[in-house]
Amino acid sequence: MSKTITIGVTDLSFHRVTAAIIAHVLSDMGFDVTRRYASHQANFENLKAGDVDMLSSAWLPSSHGIYKADVEELEPLIELGLHYEPYAHWGVPDYVPTEAISQVSDLLKPHVLSRTIKHIQGINPGAGISRFSIEMMEKYHLNEAGYHFHTGSEEDCFGAFERAVANKEWLIVPLWKPQFLHHKFNIREIADPKGLLGTVDRAVLLLRQDQAYKFTSEQRVQLDNLCFSNEIIAELDYKVSREGQDIDVVTREWLMK
Repeated sequence: MSKTITIGVTDLSFHRVTAAIIAHVLSDMGFDVTRRYASHQANFENLKAGDVDMLSSAWLPSSHGIYKADVEELEPLIELGLHYEPYAHWGVPDYVPTEAISQVSDLLKPHVLSRTIKHIQGINPGAGISRFSIEMMEKYHLNEAGYHFHTGSEEDCFGAFERAVANKEWLIVPLWKPQFLHHKFNIREIADPKGLLGTVDRAVLLLRQDQAYKFTSEQRVQLDNLCFSNEIIAELDYKVSREGQDIDVVTREWLMK
């Protein structure tokens, strides 16, 4: 009889892609794998409650460190692998001249104010990029200048960017790597001199220590050796999210290369 394992997956497209790869690896080890999807905070709450055995993927230390610390008040966690090295950033389409916008404070220039869409569309409130962006709005005085940051769904954020690019409009997109837009578009990062967007994180698999007994030492090493990249995850994410390919087929094919 196969052992069972439940993975908590933050319900965003690139997290789903990474978790699909891990699910294949676990299945090949002989596990009966269940993927449970939830928002950022709920995913960690499920890990803390023991409703999931492991979580894919935690961004540490900047984006998800506070959530990990909360879980570890109750249950120690084991970090496994280096799935990729993510980071949050604000970007503009590459047709926006660098001399016009190269850093966040440039958004206050009169000619930039007159050209740029004032609606800055983010994703859900629990995401690191959303927390960081809310602080950016305040510390760079963007609210006072007429900009507005809004949380929403993935498609709210990505669709707003794609529509603006189709019309060659200027806009700011609060984004991160890896994300499928980077596979198709050249998105130029703008500097954040105040350092409010956090650092380059480590994306890792978190395993509850009380569930470690389910794995042999060899299996733990195999999971710890899993290493992808921002570019690989962005490409697979694009195939699923924009080309409509099946996530389990795409990720299995990648593993078999």
